[in-house]
Amino acid sequence: MSSQRLLIRNGFVVSMDPDVGDVPSGDVLVEDGKIAEIGRNIEASEAEEVDAAGMIVMPGFVDTHRHTWQTPVRGVLPCCTLDHYFAVMLGSVGGHYRPEDVHIGNHAGALEALNGGVTTLLDWSHINNTPDHSDAAIQGLKDAGIRAIYAHGVPTGGEWWAFSELEHPEDIRRIRDTYFSSDDGLITLALAARAPGNSNFEVAKHDWELARDLGIRISVHVGMRLTDIHVHHVKNIHDLGLMGPDTTYIHCTDSTDEELDLIKETGGTASVAPYVEMLMGHGPPPTGKLLQRGVPVSLSVDVVSSVPGEMFTQMRTALVFERIGAFTDTPDEAFAPTLTHREVLELATIEGARACALQDKVGSLAPGKQADIVLLKTNAINTAPMVDPIGTIVVFADTSNVDSVFVAGRAVKRNGELVNVDLDDVIRKLDESRNHILSHGELLPNWAAEPVAAA
Repeated sequence: MSSQRLLIRNGFVVSMDPDVGDVPSGDVLVEDGKIAEIGRNIEASEAEEVDAAGMIVMPGFVDTHRHTWQTPVRGVLPCCTLDHYFAVMLGSVGGHYRPEDVHIGNHAGALEALNGGVTTLLDWSHINNTPDHSDAAIQGLKDAGIRAIYAHGVPTGGEWWAFSELEHPEDIRRIRDTYFSSDDGLITLALAARAPGNSNFEVAKHDWELARDLGIRISVHVGMRLTDIHVHHVKNIHDLGLMGPDTTYIHCTDSTDEELDLIKETGGTASVAPYVEMLMGHGPPPTGKLLQRGVPVSLSVDVVSSVPGEMFTQMRTALVFERIGAFTDTPDEAFAPTLTHREVLELATIEGARACALQDKVGSLAPGKQADIVLLKTNAINTAPMVDPIGTIVVFADTSNVDSVFVAGRAVKRNGELVNVDLDDVIRKLDESRNHILSHGELLPNWAAEPVAAA
């Protein structure tokens, strides 16, 4: 039996590829980490066979914006405002992170993503307080075995965010040379940029030019509503001549119609994080406004300091918010929403890949693509009986249904369990990291401090 050949049999294949379509009782043949064939009754010698009967076979989710380093302080701000988040996480908590805290944050956070069927993650890493912090973040992603875009950001601290005069750290050049001399690896590099307004305009020009000099994509937060702050990030980027198809705009919740038009005209993509946007008061998720303009939209988790770290919550939140937004003022006008569950699944898969410029590799199942595959149980009490497989994924499933996950054909989760992961050790390190970070930030609950005092 060859470990280079894998045959997934008898699943309901939801490919998200228009040429392949949906294949009931379908097979997927994987060779050397890539999809070789999709069909029925595929014959393949010397292949490891996986019985997917009673399961959906689907592409892995793509999360286009997650601050993975915050995993050790999961839930520290479960019901906060955006103003409070900035004050606590960037103004205080982030300054207490050691490199080992970043490592376990990224390692555990990426494992959490894989456990929930997220096979590709854009790690928006603004915890680069030293080069050692950056190295630890990259190593954490590598140790988890996830496909990732490491988006290198600035250190924490208010001096980096309030019309800052500090340019993006030049250490990104070392990182490019050391870890990402090729763009063909499982982990690639991007620049996590501050919008002009967060930095001053000359700094913004420097940072965009830096990314383009390095040949990497740009991801930037725009249009988030903060108290007494009046700034039009996208218009500023446009006025500086910096917009382009290499940029993904995160949130856009308070962006004007003119700004959304500019994203479309310049070929940009968008990342919407609907749960956190409503929780913290960024503004209404602009999913529909962006889709109406033809802007490619993807979904993201954002921060597990406040938000569940899986894609099912994001899909359902995006679906119901956009539909209730179509509600009329009077019963004399029919309720006529347009966003569908299939479109939402596209946002979480192929459109996420597009926002990371990985649409030719992942985001759908088709011959020649990387074998980033999720097996989702449908013969479970929360999903059976299946009528509409897309509906099962978007409306009914959760992480408990994620049976198996493959990244480039390699199993990272099988039979409901992460592969070759010492979860006891991971959780022990998370507990230790939480206690260190939050005790220094005077946010550690008394009950969590008691075992430390006893020791």
